[in-house]
Amino acid sequence: MSTLRARPAPGRPSAPRQESPPRASRGRLGPGAAAATVWYLRVMALLNLLSVVSASFRDEVRDHNAGQYFTPYLATAGLVTVVLACFLAVVMRRRKRAAWLFNMALACPLLLLYALAMTSGQYRGHGFNWFSLVLTALFVAALVAGRREFRARGDRCNPGLALAVFAGGLTATGVVGTLLVNVTNTVAGASLGDQISYALLRVVTLVPSSDDFDAVATPRWVDAVINVLAALLFLLVLYVCFRAPRGRKLLTTEDEEQLRALLDRYGERDSLGYFALRRDKAVVWSPSRKAAVTYRVVGGVTLASGDPLGDPEAWPGAIDQWLRQARDHAWVPAVIGAGEEAGTVYARHGFDALELGDEAIVERAGFTLEGRAVRSVRQAHNRVRRAGYTVRIRRQREIPPEEMADLLDRADRWREGEVERGFSMALDRLGDPADGCCLVVECHDVGGALRAVLSFVPWGCRGLSLDVMRRDRDADNGLVEFMVVELLQRAAQVGVDRVSLNFAVFRAVFERSARLGAGPVLRLWRAVLSFFSRWWQIESLYRANAKYRPVWKPRYLLFEKSSELPRVGLACARAEGFLAVPALHGLVGWRRRRADAAEPPLHLGSAA
Repeated sequence: MSTLRARPAPGRPSAPRQESPPRASRGRLGPGAAAATVWYLRVMALLNLLSVVSASFRDEVRDHNAGQYFTPYLATAGLVTVVLACFLAVVMRRRKRAAWLFNMALACPLLLLYALAMTSGQYRGHGFNWFSLVLTALFVAALVAGRREFRARGDRCNPGLALAVFAGGLTATGVVGTLLVNVTNTVAGASLGDQISYALLRVVTLVPSSDDFDAVATPRWVDAVINVLAALLFLLVLYVCFRAPRGRKLLTTEDEEQLRALLDRYGERDSLGYFALRRDKAVVWSPSRKAAVTYRVVGGVTLASGDPLGDPEAWPGAIDQWLRQARDHAWVPAVIGAGEEAGTVYARHGFDALELGDEAIVERAGFTLEGRAVRSVRQAHNRVRRAGYTVRIRRQREIPPEEMADLLDRADRWREGEVERGFSMALDRLGDPADGCCLVVECHDVGGALRAVLSFVPWGCRGLSLDVMRRDRDADNGLVEFMVVELLQRAAQVGVDRVSLNFAVFRAVFERSARLGAGPVLRLWRAVLSFFSRWWQIESLYRANAKYRPVWKPRYLLFEKSSELPRVGLACARAEGFLAVPALHGLVGWRRRRADAAEPPLHLGSAA
């Protein structure tokens, strides 16, 4: 893991410090009443876990469950309380208002019960009861004292969705439980009503006694299965209640126009800048509107990509607004594909960095087909040219509508798989009239049929960045190399000085592990990446880029806390199209469905 230190970029003064937010507004868990509630829940989770583990070793439990391999408490209720306490600690740490209300609704009646029990005199002599009373009272006091710190809002659809999940889950659990009872019941003559009542009572109470049902006698494993299903249903409903908002506000026409104005002025700084115009993103502006951060909310992670747009002096203001919005909605902030200069600015806001890989940039002035290092590219180019293939280079606005329709149809058929790939380095709308400045490279065979297409988005005035790469799998090998070489050789004609090609994940691992003296850890890491290259283009993509002798520009994944890396990684995989997760919002009412239908349609994306 590499860390970017907070230092100003060479030749550019530091951003004004007054634009940075106060440290209390950043996601760090500081001292105070709110922090005390989080630690209380963590301690309760640990104590409950110890209680669950020790349950089977206590004499009264062994006597009650003689001959059994588990207890209902150990299998269900105890572990549910552990998971519940851990889950509440997490959502309380994110300052969710709904979590504060939930804890108040649980703790206040519990405190009242403790107080009534102690005043009755029956339990007054037990020291543990006094300890529980005092601890619960302190927890309630901390909740009241820290109430203003819990400002994060949830999704307005959560209550309706939770009710739908509860109703559907309860029905499904009741049906499964009733079927199991019907199949395993050893008492003859039990009615369907008795079986349903028994199954539902186990769902609601977790540990009812079979002695209460003369007509039902089931094996212990049936009770455990119903208990586990009920516990999972409870945790699922709880998760739905505290889901973060999905971030439905996307780019408006006015936002897109202002972003294009920033790209016209500052687009040379970042090769990924044009991808900020994806219409499944939202935008946050700096107070001066001289800079912006574009992002997309995926699984409770507000995922930005590339560097902020606009004047670097205004980047801190835009980042502050983005982070403030993340705190208000309990989103986890992260950035994928940031450059070193942007990573340095983000580091001042508390972010750490993990080097993801390198972007391959080919300079027109330094590119040549001479020499042994580019022999494979030269041979592929000559072979394809002798086969009669030709290349046509045009701006997208120069392509007639009928030709563009045919190009889109072929590119769609050549795409690998049904899932669109790409987020940080894909525009996701090939052929859109608003992107007339994009450059399209077409490859035709000797008969004039289109066999491959590359699309590049602008990188300032003199650069290009690869967006779409599609080819006919039945065509000759080497078409992509032929097209890239032709583009670089004609770059002066289209006013291009540099071309950004594909992104090579963990490129440094492959390069350093091949050197003399590479250590065993580095070689093991390469072996792992080579294994996963069977399913994902990791090593092959690096070698395909390295053939052009590019300049490698590192790109980083930025995050605030290492504990959030799994969640951030999952969000990145979903955003890039490598992982599809079914959406729960399809269960709720017509308002959310209408909002989904109002989203801009998805067109073709990048599939390297």
